[in-house]
Amino acid sequence: MAAEIIFYLTLFLGTVTTIISIYNLLTAPRITQLKHKLKDKPLISILIPARNEEKNIGFCISDICKQTYQNYELIVLDDESEDKTAIIAENEISGFRASNRIELISGKPIPPGWVGKNWACHQLSVEAKGQYLLFIDADVRLKPYVIESALYSIHKYKLKLITCFSTQIIASFGEWLIVPLMNFLLLTFLPLKKVYSSEKKSFIAANGQFLLIQRSVYDEIGGHRAVASKVVEDMEIAREVKKRGLRMMTFLGENSISCRMYSGFKEAFVGFTKNFFPGFNTSPLIFILFLFLLLLTFFLPFLLLVMNSKFGWVVIIILLGRLTTSLSSKQSFLINCFIHPVQILIMISIGINSVYRTTKKKLRWKERYI
Repeated sequence: MAAEIIFYLTLFLGTVTTIISIYNLLTAPRITQLKHKLKDKPLISILIPARNEEKNIGFCISDICKQTYQNYELIVLDDESEDKTAIIAENEISGFRASNRIELISGKPIPPGWVGKNWACHQLSVEAKGQYLLFIDADVRLKPYVIESALYSIHKYKLKLITCFSTQIIASFGEWLIVPLMNFLLLTFLPLKKVYSSEKKSFIAANGQFLLIQRSVYDEIGGHRAVASKVVEDMEIAREVKKRGLRMMTFLGENSISCRMYSGFKEAFVGFTKNFFPGFNTSPLIFILFLFLLLLTFFLPFLLLVMNSKFGWVVIIILLGRLTTSLSSKQSFLINCFIHPVQILIMISIGINSVYRTTKKKLRWKERYI
């Protein structure tokens, strides 16, 4: 009897999440590599907070300076880096000085009550003069038409905020065990199109790797000052925009925006620990119940398949979901399929660790407690 209940429950949950993932494959907004005619070309402030980003900052600056959209200013903030970030940024900037304002500034020490990245972004916003603010992480890579395409979408859909989940560059087996989980969760539980089309506050997703917001709206919601102590500040900013009934849209990066978030298993584990529980903005009990739901839906059928072949149907449905999320994310389905059960177990351990470290105030990132 218990096995029957588990079978139908996992079949139902697996089917629902797979339908959502198929819906996202067919309808999720995507940043495209197309040239657009823009009637209005407002000044965009491109703002990059950079701490210990010597491996990435030169490429990021170069990509921005190659954009087809040219009415921008670029401000890079060196956030007390302990490596050659500032030197590399200055060298890269010196090769692109033209009609645009391109500047490197030094970050000030973090005041009490602030998370490091939020303080860096706030300092950048104070220096910015654009009608739109585009916050970009230093490890993001952009194709030439990205900013033009994003601004076209803002005009077409009358948006106040655009954010994008970059296509993840995964370069090691340790990263494969963790990094695909972000898009897997996103695309199996949230119909991305609903972030734009629905007024419900539950339909929300944001990624600080690429966040473009109208300056007047940014000021209205209090900017990064209003989320000074929040670990997952991108989600908090998006929630504030949606609370006011303003339109926003969440894109997938396709072949236009990419990022290698982490280098290896350990860094990915720590990074996901930092964001996982805080990003849900819920109580520890509710989050633990969610982790149990993940374990029940996406791991247990693989375990029970050994004892009861009927669970093969559930496994097939789950793997269909992995296929669609892998296609949407530009990831290898075969790798995700092969290591799926291990990924789920690691995700559960990251979730438990995230709850513990968040509640005990032991979260740490880039040599700082947050």
